[in-house]
Amino acid sequence: MKIITDLRCAEYSAPGHPESPRRILATVEALKSQKSLALTWREPLPVEDSCILRAHSPEHLKRLELPVDMDADTPAHPRIAEHARRAVGGALQALQSARDGEMAFSLMRPPGHHASRDRAMGFCYLNSAAIAALEARAAGFQRVAVFDFDVHHANGTEEILLDKPGCAVFSIHQFPCFPGTGAADLGGNCFNYPVRPGTPRLEYRGILEKALSRLEKYRPDLVAVSAGFDAYRNDPIADETLEGEDFYWLGESLRGLGVPCFSVFEGGYSKELPQLVLTYLSGLAG
Repeated sequence: MKIITDLRCAEYSAPGHPESPRRILATVEALKSQKSLALTWREPLPVEDSCILRAHSPEHLKRLELPVDMDADTPAHPRIAEHARRAVGGALQALQSARDGEMAFSLMRPPGHHASRDRAMGFCYLNSAAIAALEARAAGFQRVAVFDFDVHHANGTEEILLDKPGCAVFSIHQFPCFPGTGAADLGGNCFNYPVRPGTPRLEYRGILEKALSRLEKYRPDLVAVSAGFDAYRNDPIADETLEGEDFYWLGESLRGLGVPCFSVFEGGYSKELPQLVLTYLSGLAG
């Protein structure tokens, strides 16, 4: 199992903001101190503009360089464009590992799945999962799926990949909740699984099973996973009920698809985040 990270991604922060450097630093520490998984560590790949521009507009890239906040949740941190590019590079390194037959997890920030073609929002600046999915298509994969189990809807990924040939998006998320989208399927390739706040855990698992079954029927030859851990019962910015063992089961289920698979880190804001990530990776590793 490869872990892709670069601790420069912990160099920006805002007082009181839940998307803090601690998320990465504590998780890296936990993964490096554990003995149960054999992990190798890699750095993100460099990223060409041409790769990013499959998903985002030139105007969006220019806007990220300006010292103007995107919204109240998405500040214009110093060098945020560099940090976002490195997060994309982490996803591309994870994709490369998947092409080589290895499981990989890009442990980077900022997250990406709310970033749309022309807008940064919801802590997200560049959509790493969507960029990597389009890179995979350009590299010759015929059927690429993004499976997003973050508690918030993958609105940016959906917008970017909507009706794109050879791409599909599967998003399981709390609804109603930020960003207010994802109540129903969209187009012919974006499949949404809204979950009520406080849904009992076993019922939530059943919804995840339906999404996984539909993913399997899609017959992807590559799966990019937007891995968010904020559906955990103790997460401070959501209202769901999953336990640690559910993330193990998710990893195990994705491994069981038997196709190349890689994961990129999205949300998750509880103190238990490092253990949740380790549990998910343990399921992926079998």
